[in-house]
Amino acid sequence: MSLPGAGRGSFLGRPRRPALAVVPHSARQRALTHMAAAVLLDYPTPANLERYPAVEAEVAALPRPIGDRLATFLAHARHVGGDALAQQYVETFDLKRKCSLYLSYYLTGDTRKRGTALVTFLEAYRAAGHELAANELPDYLPVVLEFSALGDPEVAGVLLGSHREGLEVLREALGQLASPWKAVVEAVTLTLPHVDEATRLRTLDLIAGGPPTEMVGVDALGPREPLVPTEALRRTAGTGSTHPLER
Repeated sequence: MSLPGAGRGSFLGRPRRPALAVVPHSARQRALTHMAAAVLLDYPTPANLERYPAVEAEVAALPRPIGDRLATFLAHARHVGGDALAQQYVETFDLKRKCSLYLSYYLTGDTRKRGTALVTFLEAYRAAGHELAANELPDYLPVVLEFSALGDPEVAGVLLGSHREGLEVLREALGQLASPWKAVVEAVTLTLPHVDEATRLRTLDLIAGGPPTEMVGVDALGPREPLVPTEALRRTAGTGSTHPLER
């Protein structure tokens, strides 16, 4: 007996996406991937869009599973144009809780604990000789990724690993929306260590419930209106480090 729609299901949604296995890559390829993702996950201002060709020029130097995902996003950006891409960005990241680009939000939400989490990010940057040079919160994913590319990759790895649940929730949410930015987040996760079972279970809990919503101490966290993302980090120690996309 044949069943109509067999294999698709009428009541069950798609299964949760399994964590992606890490793709072998060099330290330089990791830096290029994270810098490219920092650019592509930032708000597509005209100035930021001008950096897309530099990203595209480096895609071929990346392992294919990573480079193909970045190329997929870049093709979408070319197809829709800057104005439409900016509108999609706002609809995706500014209006949906599970698509936040602020990593500590997934664990703390709008609670008093978030202030402590933000200080942790700032202190990590300062310990590596960096200061924020833009009007952004320190847990903004493009900031962390730029720090990984230009600053201390080991410290950045700890920050990303400590918030891996948030990255997986973001990846799942973008996938459910069929968002072009899913490919960019996936490119990042392909450079990160394997997700253990405990992290996987915590991720599923966050996917189901979303970030905490207690509205206590929010004013201490800075502006509550969406910030205009800008280039996030610049070296203050004057070491002359070269931008990975300009080498």
